[in-house]
Amino acid sequence: MYPPSRKDFISLTLSDPHSNAYNNGKHRRQSCWRKWKQLSRLQRSLILFLLALLLIFGLLSYPSIAEQWRGISDREEWLELNDRGLNAAPPGAKPELGPDAGKTPAPVAGPHLGPAVVPDVAVPDALGPDAVEELKGPNIPILAKPPIKKKPFPSKRGPPSLQKGGNVSDTAGGERQEQEVVHDEEGEEEDKEKKIVSWRGAMIEADQATEPPPSTNEKEAAAPPAPANPADTVSQTVSPGPVDRLEVVREAFRHAWKGYKDYAWGHDELKPISKTFGEWFGLGLTLIDSLDTMWIMGLKEEFAEAKDWVEKELTFQKNVDVNLFETTIRILGGLLSTYHLSGDQLFLDKAKDLGSRLMPAFKTPSKIPFSDVNIGKGTAHPPRWTSDSTLAEVTSIQLEFRELSHLTQEPLYQEVVNEVMKLVHKLPGKHDGLVPMFINTNSGQFSHKGVFTLGARADSYYEYLLKQWIQGGKTEDDLLEDYLQAIEGVKKHLVRQTGPGRLTFVGELSHNRFNAKMDHLVCFLPGTLALGAHNGLPGDHMDLAVQLMETCHQMYKQMETGLSPEIAHFSLQASDGHDIIVKPADRHNLLRPETVESLFYMYRYTKDTKYQDWGWEILQSFNKYTKVPDGGYTSINNVRDPVNPGPRDKMESFFLGETLKYLYLLFSDDLELLSLDKYVFNTEAHPLPIWPSPPK
Repeated sequence: MYPPSRKDFISLTLSDPHSNAYNNGKHRRQSCWRKWKQLSRLQRSLILFLLALLLIFGLLSYPSIAEQWRGISDREEWLELNDRGLNAAPPGAKPELGPDAGKTPAPVAGPHLGPAVVPDVAVPDALGPDAVEELKGPNIPILAKPPIKKKPFPSKRGPPSLQKGGNVSDTAGGERQEQEVVHDEEGEEEDKEKKIVSWRGAMIEADQATEPPPSTNEKEAAAPPAPANPADTVSQTVSPGPVDRLEVVREAFRHAWKGYKDYAWGHDELKPISKTFGEWFGLGLTLIDSLDTMWIMGLKEEFAEAKDWVEKELTFQKNVDVNLFETTIRILGGLLSTYHLSGDQLFLDKAKDLGSRLMPAFKTPSKIPFSDVNIGKGTAHPPRWTSDSTLAEVTSIQLEFRELSHLTQEPLYQEVVNEVMKLVHKLPGKHDGLVPMFINTNSGQFSHKGVFTLGARADSYYEYLLKQWIQGGKTEDDLLEDYLQAIEGVKKHLVRQTGPGRLTFVGELSHNRFNAKMDHLVCFLPGTLALGAHNGLPGDHMDLAVQLMETCHQMYKQMETGLSPEIAHFSLQASDGHDIIVKPADRHNLLRPETVESLFYMYRYTKDTKYQDWGWEILQSFNKYTKVPDGGYTSINNVRDPVNPGPRDKMESFFLGETLKYLYLLFSDDLELLSLDKYVFNTEAHPLPIWPSPPK
């Protein structure tokens, strides 16, 4: 039994002789009124007069007091912004942009592309002198320095650590650790302790892959100030004068290169927020990926510095495992392309050295290459968790190895990659030309059958079918047959339209179940379809390209930041309010190139300037939400949050090797600048010559 509760008070009731209960409040009110009545009329009038004067004085002085408090509030906000590293201008001060402020930038020599379209955001007070230094030419806002969050970080500069023993080291000499296969569409994890690899080499560390949205308090503490008009973050207005878009792209490249040169020189990737670098293979990935971009843009000084590093520092005699696919498309492709553009034998010699070191990957029972090769030891192996290779990995190295044979007159390089295509051509397990995502290196057979996608792990297989046929002078009929059959399979099984807006998209098929999911990677397809139509393939390929290009554009336009998510889902029901649905885990943007790649092809073949305008909007969004003040661009976590997009502290090498290169080519009206009748681009945007057709 619980003891009875104690009562710590005493109840007391007082009564007057007439048995009326005592009420203290009522007594006080009666007492005050009695005293007021006891005052003389003159005294009461004087008190009322003084109260009236005080009321009038208060009303008259209210506006100045309010203005004073607003000024104090503005100063406090300014001080807070400065504490966050935003270099805000003090209240009432106008930003000083130099003598040419407010004037239309003078056009730089080069193609003149008409009126510019710029974001509907004036230069904010939050841009201080440091930011103004970056605004050369057009008015392009710069990503604010990231604030310090409440959670403890390993580094005091930048966002939370993006790696937990990940497969890229933060410091020089870091060892590459085990990788993990990306989750399949059901989201099953094959091994939680392994790290995540996003397709096309975007290395996503474990705690990058899915970041829970911040709480309201965290947003208030960590978010940079909102844009001038948050409700209209991607609205566009016409600039009063023309802007040289080519020069804007050059400036973006210079800014990205500055960050790489200052903080990651000779290393694989820049971490622009923490001003450090990440190592993947230790082969200067970003530098080599950028060589032909610098040559195309005419950045001679930067190119000379990079060439000097290649000549004196680049060596492949390293005890390191590299991914066959990524090393081939980025490094081998980059060296071959730079050799063709510059004519410098140095790059061909380096390419021959690397190509010979990659050959052990093809020593398998099935002739399907292993995914990993040690370029120092001359050994190769599949991933530690499986004996499978992804289909795109083994069928998207052909352009580079074939070109290496063409240049060296050593047929072995071409023979081993052609053998892979012959094996895949006759394999059972295809579905109207669509292929499964995995192939076993021991048996040479498809594995994980029944799942078909044009996204991660399969995308560039379809791209290279067409491009090998074009590269070889349109003589290899098996390649053309496989490509045409695959496109028919795509139209039959994967193409759908959304219910609300009738947007055409390419979904996925899993054991005869359709999934309305489309990776941003699939946005390579409009450009590939247009390339095929230009080379004499059916006209309806171009019709599909136009429709898919619109959808890829909407994947940017419908996001609050104007940047596409990594993965989009589409609404099939007309009753749904939106065409595009983005799940929280898919909201990141890795600075990918596929959409601007297709815009380049579409503009080259149609001359429709809307494709240039769409690319211009994308470039402005990159500058607005991903540009880091001290140099470099960063991938972001949330394309739906313009206030706090969440920098991921990583600039992929393909941003310089592909994204900025395709934007530059898109804005150029010189059709002979890498003519599509003379060059074919590998899947890392490195142009290789089209071979002359053999005599009939």
